[in-house]
Order: sequence, then structure tokens, then C-alpha cells
Amino acid sequence: MADASGFRGRRGVVVTTLGFTQTLSWGSTYYLPAVLADPISESLHLSRAWFFGIFSAAMLLSGLVGPVAGRMIDRYGGRDVLACTNLVFAAGLAILSAASGVVGLSVAWAIIGIGMGFGLYEAAFATVAGLYGRDARNAITGITLFAGFASTIGWPASALFLDAFGWRGACLTWAALHFVLGLPLNRLLVPKAPPPVADPAPTVAAASVSRLMIVLAGVFAACGFVSGAMASHLPRLLEALGATSAAAIAAGALIGPAQVGARLIEFSVLRRVSPLVSARLAAGLHPIGAVCLAFVGAPAAVLFTVLHGGGNGLLTIARGTLPLALFGAAGYGLRTGLLSAPARILQGTAPLLFSLVLDNAGPGYALLLSGTLTSVAFIALSFVQAPDREATKARQST
Repeated sequence: MADASGFRGRRGVVVTTLGFTQTLSWGSTYYLPAVLADPISESLHLSRAWFFGIFSAAMLLSGLVGPVAGRMIDRYGGRDVLACTNLVFAAGLAILSAASGVVGLSVAWAIIGIGMGFGLYEAAFATVAGLYGRDARNAITGITLFAGFASTIGWPASALFLDAFGWRGACLTWAALHFVLGLPLNRLLVPKAPPPVADPAPTVAAASVSRLMIVLAGVFAACGFVSGAMASHLPRLLEALGATSAAAIAAGALIGPAQVGARLIEFSVLRRVSPLVSARLAAGLHPIGAVCLAFVGAPAAVLFTVLHGGGNGLLTIARGTLPLALFGAAGYGLRTGLLSAPARILQGTAPLLFSLVLDNAGPGYALLLSGTLTSVAFIALSFVQAPDREATKARQST
């Protein structure tokens, strides 16, 4: 992309900026309920079921608006879209701080849900794809290395704000951070890029695009469901299999380091091979851990958590790099928006559905569900072939 030559040297600044602003966006939205759900529910005299039902609806909404966000980024570039989402997040959080009942809570999370559809990973990935084209793989990985600490930073920060200002003040503090940090960083340090030009030689035959899109959408949806289920129920699942509460929490704490470790491996080792390898690993690690946990029980809790966390870390990168490798940079934003929509929707329903299986059928069937979904995703990816261009590039890099 010739138009990008003027800011290729600023790639480190762009990746760092997007990594920081993505950490802010994830920490103040997706990871917010883990700390604030209880105080908000108690203050508004609502059950946790009501709160998480509204939060799930926000996740569904984010999936529905994802394709619109992708189309806008393809047309206008990602800088201004991401900057606007900081204003959307700030508005939603400010309204959340003033909520007095179900209506206010619903309006606030609807606005935040729209912001999530426009401003989380897919938008950041589409932004660097517009800037760097096929060379965006390392930038995508770099962004996830930063934002992989969103829960590590976001949960303690929310707890600190909660203790200092109460839950309403915590929401206002997050809103202020979007306005005074997120907005200027996205607007001033991320270059404005033209829409990507079409590749002179398509990577995938036009007749295969629809089939591949359906396969990838199914893969990301299956893995997204498992990711959402484990994020909500992992400690409870481990306890149901015999682990103590302390051991379950300790094992669950390894997910973050496992995700970051897997992303470092992707950045240093797997960068030399096709993104399909990372995608297959992302889908295949969870079922291996599920089999070990099912047969060994609580003693395998740490192994299961590390394998699941590593696969989840690679999955985030694969969602950005695999469509880029298969289809190219042209239309990347719309494609990733379409691919992410089923995953976001299933992630929104995962906490409830997985809870029903865990409570009514038991942990064995819950593991069977998650292991089967990820196994099917792995098998589906086994039938996807790496494009010749990507394979050649991989061989030349070794």
C-alpha cells in the first residue's frame, strides 16, 4: 500500500496506542460486570439475573452492529470510528452511573453494546489492516499482547474506583478516562488511512469465499461460545469436578498468563507459518484439556486452564489474521464484522446456556459440550487450505 509508506515507521506507536486504548475499552465494558454487577444490582434492587440478562442483550447487540462497523472502517478508515467509540463508551458509562432502575440500566448497556460492536478488537484489527494490508499480522498480534492484560488491569482498577467513589463514581471515572485518554490517543496517534485497494490476484477463488466465510463464522462462533462459557463458569466447573474453591480460583488466575504466553509464541515462532496453524491450535488445545480434566478430575485443573487459556489467546489473533490471509485487505472490515457477529451473539448466550447444562446435567456433560464444539471447529479448519501466497511467504521466512 503506497499510501501507507509515510507512516510505516510509526507502526510501534500505532500498535502501542491501539493496545492501550483496547485495554481501556475492554476493561471498562466487557470486564466491568465482574466487579460492579453486585453493587449495581443491590443498589437498584434488581437480581443478578436481570443485570446479566441486560448485559447479554448488550453482547447480542454488539454482534448485530459489527458488520456495519466493519463497512464504515472499510470506507472511512478506523481512526475516526475508534475515536467516536470512545465518546459512545463515555456516554454509556455516564448514563449507567445515573441509572435508577431497569430502564436506565437497559439504555446504558444498549449504548455500551453499540460501542462494543464498533470499538473492540475487530475494529482495531480492521484499522491496522487498512494501514498495513497483508503486513498487519504482527500488528494484530502486538495489539492483543497489550490488551491481553485488560482483565488484569481492569478488574483491580474497577475495584479501586468502587472503593474510592462507589459504583456510580467508578462508572464516571471510566467515562472520564475514555474522554481524556482514549479519545485523544485514538484521534491523534493513529494515522488516517485510505480504504485498502483490491488485491490484483485474489487469494481465494470467488466461488470459495462464501463457503469459507460460513466455515470461519461457524469456527469462531463455536470457540466464542466456549470462551464466554469458561469466562463465566470456569471456577464453578472446577469445583464441581472436585477442586477446592481456593484451587479453582488459583487455576483460573492462570488464564491471563496463558493467553499472553500463547500470543508471545505466535509473535516469535508461529509468525513464520500460516495463520491456519495458529487457528488450528486455538481450536485444538481446549478439547485436549477437556479430555484430561474429564478423566483425571481436579488434579488436571491447572493443565486444563493453561491449555484453554493458550487456545483462547491464539483464537483472538486468528480472528484477525486468518481472514486477512485468506481474503486479503480489501473489504476486511466488513468481512471481520460478519465473521464476528455469530461469535458475539453466542458469547452473549453462553453464560446462561452453559449454566443450564452445568446445573442440570453435571460437569461431565458441560465438558462434553465445550470439548465437542471446539473439536468440530478443529476438524472444520483441517479442511481449510492455506493460500499459495501465504504458504510461499512462510517458506521464504524460514
